[in-house]
Amino acid sequence: MGFFKEFKEDFSDAVDELIPGGEAIPEEEVMVNTLDNDVDVNSELSKLDGLLEKASKKVEEEGTIAPKKTSSSDFAKEVVKKEEPISRMEDIKMDTNDNLELERAAAIVNNNIEPQAPVSDENAVITAGMKITGDLESTGSIDVEGTINGNVKCNGKLTVTGIINGNSISSEFFADSAKIQGEVATSGTVKVGAGSVVVGNISATSAVIAGAVKGDIDVQGPVVVDTSAVVMGNIKSRSVQINNGAVIEGFCSQAYAEVDVASVFEN
Repeated sequence: MGFFKEFKEDFSDAVDELIPGGEAIPEEEVMVNTLDNDVDVNSELSKLDGLLEKASKKVEEEGTIAPKKTSSSDFAKEVVKKEEPISRMEDIKMDTNDNLELERAAAIVNNNIEPQAPVSDENAVITAGMKITGDLESTGSIDVEGTINGNVKCNGKLTVTGIINGNSISSEFFADSAKIQGEVATSGTVKVGAGSVVVGNISATSAVIAGAVKGDIDVQGPVVVDTSAVVMGNIKSRSVQINNGAVIEGFCSQAYAEVDVASVFEN
């Protein structure tokens, strides 16, 4: 009948774990005689009756509550909820190898570009014979073939083959034989095609310049200055490719390169 002895010991250990630091339950209340071969099973089991209820009652009286386990994901969610708004580039923590996303985040912080909002499927077209005086805003994309005298903002792609006299903000910018006088800011790529003239600063995550730009170009990623390009202004980027025939009047700085230039010259 060693079964009852082992059962009693296991049950006592479980009670001790359930009531840490609590008073021990008198051994005589749970004592089971296993020395006698003629043991009345029902009688011995009856001695254990109510023991679990006593333990449960003891827990309720002392208010013992098992500590709540918090997973790492739950902890991360709580940390995110308490995070302050991003104000500096060094505050951005991204667990990803996607350089493009990192560049976009950097452009948003350093160049004051608004984060990309949800883009709708609509595509507004300003036809060649249309002239708009005033600001224009859309949740989708805009094709400008006519003339806009005002600021333009869209969540999608801004394609210009006409004239814009004002600042523009978009998720992607493309100019083809266009005339633009104003700041160009995008959270994506800027493409200034051959025959296009941009008078104003450009901020983006990457850029391809094949037309004429009079203004500073601030790009977190790569910049390609094509053969037909004319740039009058400074270029600040991670990398720059200047094709033969391009004309640049200004300084080129790879300020966003991952190489610590100063440490190269340290002894």
